[in-house]
Amino acid sequence: MEVDETEFFNRLLDYQNILYLCHRNADPDAVSSAFALSEALGGTVGLVDGCNRVASILIEKLEIEVVDKPDPADYGLTVVVDTSTQAQLNDIKLQNYSVIDHHTTTTLTDNADFFLHRDTTSTVEIVYDILKAMGAPITRRVGIGMLTGIITDTGHFKHATAETFHTVANIIKYSGVEYGEVLDLMAATPQDISMRIAILKAASRSRMERVGEMLIVTSHVSSFGGSASSMLINIGADVSFVGTEKDGSVRISARAKRDAVNAGLNLGKLLEDISAEYKGTGGGHSGAAGIEVLGELDEVLCKCRKKTKEILKEILSTKPPEKVGFKEL
Repeated sequence: MEVDETEFFNRLLDYQNILYLCHRNADPDAVSSAFALSEALGGTVGLVDGCNRVASILIEKLEIEVVDKPDPADYGLTVVVDTSTQAQLNDIKLQNYSVIDHHTTTTLTDNADFFLHRDTTSTVEIVYDILKAMGAPITRRVGIGMLTGIITDTGHFKHATAETFHTVANIIKYSGVEYGEVLDLMAATPQDISMRIAILKAASRSRMERVGEMLIVTSHVSSFGGSASSMLINIGADVSFVGTEKDGSVRISARAKRDAVNAGLNLGKLLEDISAEYKGTGGGHSGAAGIEVLGELDEVLCKCRKKTKEILKEILSTKPPEKVGFKEL
């Protein structure tokens, strides 16, 4: 059952001992959203399988109490935060649960007791609206977390909207946090040498195909697929797919530049369709998405490349080149 912000927090008031569950390798958007809800309504922040570097720094600096690999059966209700598929929760079994999520596509809402879904640039923005509807204060600790979540999930505002900036301004206004404080915290986050190695390997293994003036780049690494995919965008790719293999499954992290998204490419829909062909799970946003499927890594990457080429060629055939940022084939 889909509810609005007011109904969402009113329903939470009916439960005791709430678990706010973040997806595996939780990012600042997930952790800070869960933390903000736990501070306003009470409850526990849970990590399915660790968190990334910036989220780890947030947990340490803000002294957020978290539980690793919690059992939802120990709680009255599980609120799944910033998560669109069961695969992102590993083997954790959900029973009584609700969902708060911002991804373009999500399947976890199908069996949820109730859910709140908005196509925003971050889950934090939805949580802010919940706190606003409650009349709950935004403390400095919560404010720092929320701003970090928005900054990281929007790619330092590259994918931000007018509503994003409005929410950021309000968080700064009501929490008293200075924007520079958050940037300093993020700048102090150490670069993991393993990630740096993975990124360099992804660059050296990359395969490129051209559609007009747009470049589709694919590669593979053993870890840090999301970071590697973003790196390929930063150094020249318009669309990137980076694959990793783990425990017999294939994971693909995809990113796209704004020009490709504005032209009509939707990575969330594209990867959701591809994951269905392999009986896997996937989805995300127009400019950032991922899947986990069973199959051969090279075959899945080839499928991603092929489908993207078809979409871009279709866009090129129906829109003037100047409207999509690249020339005729």
